[in-house]
Amino acid sequence: MKKLINLLSVFFLVSVYGQQTPASKQNRSILFINATVHTGEGIVLYKSAVGFENGKITYVGNSENPPAFDEVIDATDKHIYPGFIATNSTLGLVEVDAVRATSDVDELGDFLPHVRTAIAYDAESKIVESMRPNGVLVAQVAPRGGRISGSSSVMQMDAWNWEDAIIKEDEGIHLNWPRPYSRGRYWLGEDPSLKVNKNYLSNIQKLKTFIENAKVYDPKQNPVHLPYQAMKGLFEGSKTIYLHATDEKQIVDGISYLKKIGLNSIVLVGGNDSPKHIKFLKENNIAVIVSRPHRLPDSEDEDPKQSFKLASQLIDAGVLISIDVSGRMERMYTRNLPFYAGSFAAHGIDKEVALQLITLNPAKILGIEDRLGSITKGKDATLFICEGDALDMRTNIIHHAFIGGREISLETHQTELWKRYSNKYKSK
Repeated sequence: MKKLINLLSVFFLVSVYGQQTPASKQNRSILFINATVHTGEGIVLYKSAVGFENGKITYVGNSENPPAFDEVIDATDKHIYPGFIATNSTLGLVEVDAVRATSDVDELGDFLPHVRTAIAYDAESKIVESMRPNGVLVAQVAPRGGRISGSSSVMQMDAWNWEDAIIKEDEGIHLNWPRPYSRGRYWLGEDPSLKVNKNYLSNIQKLKTFIENAKVYDPKQNPVHLPYQAMKGLFEGSKTIYLHATDEKQIVDGISYLKKIGLNSIVLVGGNDSPKHIKFLKENNIAVIVSRPHRLPDSEDEDPKQSFKLASQLIDAGVLISIDVSGRMERMYTRNLPFYAGSFAAHGIDKEVALQLITLNPAKILGIEDRLGSITKGKDATLFICEGDALDMRTNIIHHAFIGGREISLETHQTELWKRYSNKYKSK
């Protein structure tokens, strides 16, 4: 009887909490006409058409006299955007923060490059499902914790399982550079002012020892050393190192060391003090995934609006940037990705340039620009049709969304509740 009850409980949980069935493969060619097309490359096409077949975009051009398609949809007064791409997210790795059994975001240990988020990704996550109504259709799923957290993979947001979700597997390793300064824990009565971290140099030496051992590791040795094995792609150039660092000393020390040991594919994550070293970043060809703008200042005397100005300062200097979604309630707040871009646009960036921060720029950083990031003939038909400005939460009302040409559901447990209670109050 107990086994039967357990089986029924599992069935109930799956039926209640499982995601909707993923969309079927595209079997009819589709053409949207008379739309405003935001290509994701800084260009807007008015009264234009976008068509796709077998999951690929086959036509971008004039609405008059386009090629023949099985289905033609009039998108007058609508906007077409590329699917948004979230970088440095933990989508699909944690479902309920308070329930440890649902968390795969971190593992025990300091040096964990062999930990793979791809196999931990939960395609059935309710949080993943809630991204799609705001246009977030692709995400780089990254680990947290330790000195070297593990490897990230790029996933799409409508899949049966992690194998179906993968767009690019194990594309980068995430390194958390030691902090040169620390604050006391005020809740324990310690002085909360900024102090020099006495362990900074020893922490760096431990990191250097691990990386340099990995560099000379022989992959043919037996038994296999999994952490060193996972690092080989960095030295062969097939993987990117994501350097998580915020203040200027971290940034300079981290990049200088990684360049010294021969790593050239480096992306800075966070980089709140990066405007102080723009020349250094450009000389070393460093892209930056900047911290989201909706956060508190880093120090007591910082401009309260500096977090909103950060993107424009780097863009004006010619640095390639995207947006980091990590931070408080990062999984749930990832759905606000387009509004982070909109906030940057309100502080010195053209709206179409801001759009690139979550479309073509992250595609370039992740090495998937040949497939995603813009509405371009030959790329995947991962896009959506919106009623208004997709970077404005008041008008980001999506009517259709496609991943690889498959029309996906925009219903979530949140939209179901909204409709339920809307009907309740309408009936009164």
